[in-house]
This record gives sequence, C-alpha cells and structure tokens, in this order.
Amino acid sequence: MKKKLTALLALTAVTSLALTGCASGGAGGTGGTGDADGGSKGDKGTITLGFLPSWTDGLSTAYLLENKLEEIGYDVEMKTLTDAGPLYTGLAQGDVDIYPSAWPELTHKKYMDKYGDDIEDLGTYYENAKLTIAVPEYSELTSIEDLKGKAAQYDGKIIGIEPGAGLTEQTTTMLEETGLNSEYELVTSSTAAMLTELKKATDANEDIVVTLWRPFWANDAFPVKDLEDPNGLMGEAEGLHFLGTKGFAEKYPEAAELIESIKLDDEQYGSLEDMVVNEYGEGKEREAVKAWLEENPDVIK
Repeated sequence: MKKKLTALLALTAVTSLALTGCASGGAGGTGGTGDADGGSKGDKGTITLGFLPSWTDGLSTAYLLENKLEEIGYDVEMKTLTDAGPLYTGLAQGDVDIYPSAWPELTHKKYMDKYGDDIEDLGTYYENAKLTIAVPEYSELTSIEDLKGKAAQYDGKIIGIEPGAGLTEQTTTMLEETGLNSEYELVTSSTAAMLTELKKATDANEDIVVTLWRPFWANDAFPVKDLEDPNGLMGEAEGLHFLGTKGFAEKYPEAAELIESIKLDDEQYGSLEDMVVNEYGEGKEREAVKAWLEENPDVIK
C-alpha cells in the first residue's frame, strides 16, 4: 500500500504541475474521447466533462459518466482544469457541458450565486459530503476548539489545498470566527502538496493539521481523524451533484435521464474511488471504472 500511495502522490503532483497552465485560459483539454478501450464513436453528439484531477470525487465520477454515456451512444471529451472557479465559468459559458461532482449547496455556493442562472442541476449522486479539519489518529486533539493555544506544536500552520477551493474559503471563515487566525496560517498550494505533507508527517509519527473532506480516499489511506465540529464551523453535510450547462437536459435528454438515475451510498462511492485512485491509478481510470461496474452491475440501471 505504501509503494502504491507514494507512486500515486508523485503522479498526482506531476499532473498538477502539468495542468497549471490550463487554469489561466479557463480550461485545458486532455482530448480524451472514445470508449473504455479508447476507440468508439457515438452518434448522439459530443458531451464535454470538466473536472479537477486532483479532486478525486470528480475524477472518479467523470470516468464513470464517460463509460455510461459512451455506452448509450455519446462521444465524450474530458477537459481538465486546476481550480473550481474556471470550471464554473466554463460550465456557465457552455465550454463545459457537465461538472461531474459539484458541491453547490454550501462549499461552492458563491459560484452558484454568480453563475447559477446559466447552470442546471442534473441530480444528486451522494448525500453526505462534508468538509473537515483533520489530524493524525495519535494526536491528543479531539475538537477544533483544542487548536487554541497549540500553534507552536504545529509550527503555526494548517496545511490546506488549492487557494480557490470552497474548503479553503470555509476554513478561512472558521479561523476568523474562532480567532484561530491570530495563531495559525492556512498554507494553500494543491491537494497533492497537502497529501505529501500528510504522508510525511504520519510516516514520521509527527503532528500535523490538514484540511480534508468526506468522501475522500485519503481518510482510509492515512491514519487520520476528523476534529469534532460541534458548532458547525466547517459547514453542514451537503450533497454532491452533477451540474450541467443551461439547456443540457433539453439538448441531451437521454444523457440527462441516465445521469439523474445515478445514486451512490458510502460503500459504493468508497469502492469506486479506491479502485480508480489506488488499485488502478493514474492512466488506468477507464479500466478501473470498467472493473468497478463489473463488480457493481446493479448500481446504474
């Protein structure tokens, strides 16, 4: 598992660096069309899926949608971006047809407030997503309140992810509301960089505080625990949605019907993400989804 995880982090870091140039232009394409074996052509039009590879909920569901949409006769283009802002912009402008794992209720609410009139909700596939502050299992901390007065123990840092992420904004708000912003700096960079720091710390049995979320494979891959959040400072649980550009369901009714039917529980989602991210890894997402569907034939009718 450690070798697999090390390889994954290295590949994720390389991917994030390679995609940095895509964000300035709004979208960068992988040009990936075709079926799970890389070859078929659909006869019902081309659907563009926009997602952030380092956010593995969207990575997993993007390739799941690719498989199912191609199965019913659509071509699929995979378009990768590095931040949520450009992705919502592309969705609203029609440069992207689907965002396959959005957090529009709370985490991405500011984007929905800005672009919602040009976006349509295609359905909720997972009901219990939430943002967290996490520490190693061996940490003495049990609650966000326990962070007070302990900054020196953590070098005055909370390790975060991308600057434009909804998780980053929510954590910033939490720090301000609790006064912890006078003790801690929220260090932002990328999901890959955060995971690298988390791995380094837990391998050495050292203290660290990171921003995480559920569902996410890292909660099972690392010995971590969520800090209790009795006052809801990191927001309440929310649903993960498939979002489409305005007019999507009218233009692609069969695709919209399929997408709306997809519902995953914790076990199903966890096994999908683990298979895509860990068991198969980067470059083998299509094979991973195909294998997952063979093991879960009744999940999507």
